[in-house]
Amino acid sequence: MSVPEPPLSAGVLPGPPAGLGAGERTPGLSDTSPDEGLIEDLTVEDKAVEQLAEGLLSHYLPDLQRSKQALQELTQNQVVLLDTLEQEISKFKECHSMLDINALFTEAKHYHAKLVNIRKEMLMLHEKTSKLKKRALKLQQKRQKEELEREQQREKEFEREKQLTAKPAKRT
Repeated sequence: MSVPEPPLSAGVLPGPPAGLGAGERTPGLSDTSPDEGLIEDLTVEDKAVEQLAEGLLSHYLPDLQRSKQALQELTQNQVVLLDTLEQEISKFKECHSMLDINALFTEAKHYHAKLVNIRKEMLMLHEKTSKLKKRALKLQQKRQKEELEREQQREKEFEREKQLTAKPAKRT
């Protein structure tokens, strides 16, 4: 009849393998030959390895599964955060582009006001040049008239002098 073995505690072996008493040498660990009793050792070691593996799995598997689930949740949360971050970045870019558009509109208003002022100045200069041209034309006409009057005055004086000069009397 075999006695059930107590459950394995973390990292501690329960004692000698089944079938060995206290103080007996473990097969396969003798000083004689490493190959001696190899087949017998394999069956005992296979059972021990299997039991150790099951104990190790039963001890760490729930924690590993919880860790796996936590990592999956973290990965999903990271994906959600990345999507949210991308949306926020696109909103920020939109806001930044809106600021650029607002700056462009402000600049356009500034240049429009400059154009309006330049147009007013051009109209004012056009009016002034038109007035100056009219004045120049009037002055030119006045000078021409004065010049004509002087010329006529000289001709009259010349005719008068001609008439005033003594003419020799005709002898008949």
